[in-house]
Amino acid sequence: MPSSSPPWRRATLATVCVGVVGAVACKKPPPPPPPPPEVSVVTVTPAPVEDDVVFTGQVQASRTVQVRAQVSGVIVARTFVEGTAVHAGDALYRIDPTTSQADVRSARARLAEARARLQNATTTAERLRPLLEGNAVARQEVDNAESQVAQARAAVEEAQGIVDAAQKGLAETVVRAEIGGRVGRALLDVGTRVSGVGDVLTSIDVLDPIYVSFRPSAEEQLRWRRHPAMWRALEPNGSARVEVTLADGTALPAAGRIGFIDPVVDPATGTQEFRAQFANPARLLLPGQFARVRVRGLTRDSAIVVPQRAVLQQLGRQSVYVVGADDKVAARDVKAASWAGQGWIIEDGLKAGERVVVDGVQKVQPGAAVRPTPLADSARVATGGSR
Repeated sequence: MPSSSPPWRRATLATVCVGVVGAVACKKPPPPPPPPPEVSVVTVTPAPVEDDVVFTGQVQASRTVQVRAQVSGVIVARTFVEGTAVHAGDALYRIDPTTSQADVRSARARLAEARARLQNATTTAERLRPLLEGNAVARQEVDNAESQVAQARAAVEEAQGIVDAAQKGLAETVVRAEIGGRVGRALLDVGTRVSGVGDVLTSIDVLDPIYVSFRPSAEEQLRWRRHPAMWRALEPNGSARVEVTLADGTALPAAGRIGFIDPVVDPATGTQEFRAQFANPARLLLPGQFARVRVRGLTRDSAIVVPQRAVLQQLGRQSVYVVGADDKVAARDVKAASWAGQGWIIEDGLKAGERVVVDGVQKVQPGAAVRPTPLADSARVATGGSR
C-alpha cells in the first residue's frame, strides 16, 4: 500500500535518523590520565664525611711589646725607621744622659769613701787584736773595732748597690728593643721630655709566627661538642688543620694549628675565640687584616648528605620532597647545617633509607604520585664528594 505521508516528510525523517546515528558514532571515550612524572631520587645513607667549616678570621701578632722609657729626660735621638724589622738589643731611642752620668759619678764617690772607711776600720781592728792577749787593751775596745769593720763593710755594699742602680739608669738612657720583630710608629720623637715608665715610645710586633683568630657561634660549638671526635680534633694541638685564604684568593702556603681556645665566652656575642698559629716568613699576613679561615679535618662518623639542589629554601625554611613507599610525595622540613662536597649535611628531618627527590622537584607537589628513579651520582653525593 502506498504510504500516506507526503514525500517531503519522509525525507525529513530520514535526515533526522542519519544525524542521530552519526552523533552516537562520533562520540569518543575520555583520554587516559597522564602517567606519574618521573623524578630522580637519592636514598638516604649515613656515611663518614669531612665537615669543613668556614669563618672570617682576624690576624694578630703572636707577641706585642710596648717600648717604654725607664728614666726621665729629653729624647735626643731616634735610631730606628718606623715599620722596619729590628733585633733584640738594637738601640731605638737615646735620652739625654747628663743627669744619669752625674748620678753615676756621685755613687762612685760614695763607694770610694765607704771603701776607705772599711780599710781604716780593718787596719784598726788588726792592730788591736794582738794587744788583747797581753791585756794591753780592753776587750770592749777590740769589740768596738770589730763592729766598726762590720759597719764599714755594710756601707761598702750599700754604696755598691747605689753605683749599680746609677749605672743601670745610665744604660737605660739608651732604649733598646727587648725582642726582635717589626717596630711600629714612633709615638714620641726627638725633643720630647719623658718622665719614665708611664711614657710609651713605640711597640714591637712579632710577625713570624703569627696568629689568626676566629669566633664560632655557640650553636656551632654545641654541634662540635656533640661529636666527640670532632671536638678532640679542635682542641689545642689537635688534628684539625686551619687554612687561610688571602685577599687575592690565594691560599697561605702552610696550614696552621689551633693553639688556644679562650675559656671565657664573650657576653656581647656569645662566642669564644679560637686562635691558630701560622708560619709567616714572607710577612703575607699582617696584624689587623681579615682573612677567610677554613677548618679542615673534622669528620662525622654517620652524616646524612643530600645534593644541594634537593634542598628548597624559602622564607627562612629548608625543606625537601620525600617519596614514600606508595611512591607519593610528601614535603619535609629539614635542618641543613653545613656543606660537604656538593651537598648539604642534614642535621635533622631525615633518616636512613628515605628517598629524597633531587631532580624534578618542579614537577611534583605534596600528595602526588611519582615514578622515582635512582640518581646517577647518588653514591658520590652520599659520601660527601670531594672539594
